[in-house]
Amino acid sequence: MIVTARLTFSAAHRLHNPKYDADWNRRTYGKCDNPKGHGHNYAIQVSVMGKIDPETGMVIDLKTLKDIVRRQIVDRVDHTSLNEDVEFLRGVIPTAENLARSFWQQLAPAITDGILYEIALQETEKNSVVYRGEDEE
Repeated sequence: MIVTARLTFSAAHRLHNPKYDADWNRRTYGKCDNPKGHGHNYAIQVSVMGKIDPETGMVIDLKTLKDIVRRQIVDRVDHTSLNEDVEFLRGVIPTAENLARSFWQQLAPAITDGILYEIALQETEKNSVVYRGEDEE
């Protein structure tokens, strides 16, 4: 059984790799390399897999899952500059892919009912990523 909670947050970021010059960054990231950054209204879906507990009828209480996602992710990133304000993102180029992987690292240890199965991060209406912890082992 897979249970999913969806929350939203707003944040700004700049895609920029300081190892490379301005031309490389402009070619690679285009307008997303704006030195002042730009913002998105993100949606994060967190899915937990497990067996249904016969006593509760649930894999994980959805309110509990939402509280974990809110505490571990949303409260820490909402209305921030992801490049500058979020400690666990220091030194991370905040692409959707890197954000999903970093969010996984924050959430996996906090989920004790079931196991973290998937994080889907929607950056825009047309752009999203799905991460299943493949490179965490």
